[in-house]
Amino acid sequence: MFEGAYTAIVTPFTKDNRVDYGKLKELIELQIEGGMDGVVPVGTTGESPTLDSDEHKKVIETAVATCHGRIKVIAGAGANSTSEALELTGFAMRVGADGTLQVSPYYNKPSQEGLYRHFSAIADLGLPVILYNIPGRCGVEIALDTVARLAQHPNIRAIKEAAGSVPRVSQILALCGLCVLSGDDPLTLPMMAVGAKGVISVAGNIAPKPVADLVHAALEGRWQDAQRLHQTYFQLFSDMFIDTNPIPVKAALAMMGRIEEAYRLPLCAMTPALKNRLADTLQRVKLI
Repeated sequence: MFEGAYTAIVTPFTKDNRVDYGKLKELIELQIEGGMDGVVPVGTTGESPTLDSDEHKKVIETAVATCHGRIKVIAGAGANSTSEALELTGFAMRVGADGTLQVSPYYNKPSQEGLYRHFSAIADLGLPVILYNIPGRCGVEIALDTVARLAQHPNIRAIKEAAGSVPRVSQILALCGLCVLSGDDPLTLPMMAVGAKGVISVAGNIAPKPVADLVHAALEGRWQDAQRLHQTYFQLFSDMFIDTNPIPVKAALAMMGRIEEAYRLPLCAMTPALKNRLADTLQRVKLI
């Protein structure tokens, strides 16, 4: 259901730090033009921790209305409180999202049984779920046995793997065959080579067509085309993580003239040295 290329869309802010819904619509239109299969609003890249509940919901609603069925919307609706995740997921379901991305509860470090109950309760609502394994952010990994248990739920359809492990893709597929999506742009091709079905991409914000073309080439077995794109854009993919995501991608979008370079604290701008490095990469791939 969720194979393909998805962009974890940024949440653009105005200079006075309000959500810029007009720019959000423009960015989504660029994703559609670039051939992406969907967008993921209000994930990590969308700065979900610093959006209040009303903003969070309006970003999801804006994404659904803008896409209007042309591409999928996978609503970021995770939380470290199960009741909050249920509220956000229910809202996403009511406004017409195609699915929900559910990150592991962070900071409170639940047990594997707690993770199982948390994700199961959300899946019981009926909206298709993509699990999100990113232990570096959350402090807890969704263990392989827990993934296998959760894969038995009819509404849990995929897992976004952002632990930096290509072998884990093979381990998941050996256990349960759940659809795996890369959560790391530099690892999209390696993960797809062992059976992943796509990516939820940061780089797609600034280079939607190359990311979409790479994923679609791999899905169609055109591995030489996919490898060529991987090599051409590998440095760009890597530079999306030279500072805390989404700082580099928002800096890149600002250099391209698409958004204001605005973050909400505790995130802040990169150092001039890192900005210069990013600008050099953008110039090499002719994005600026």
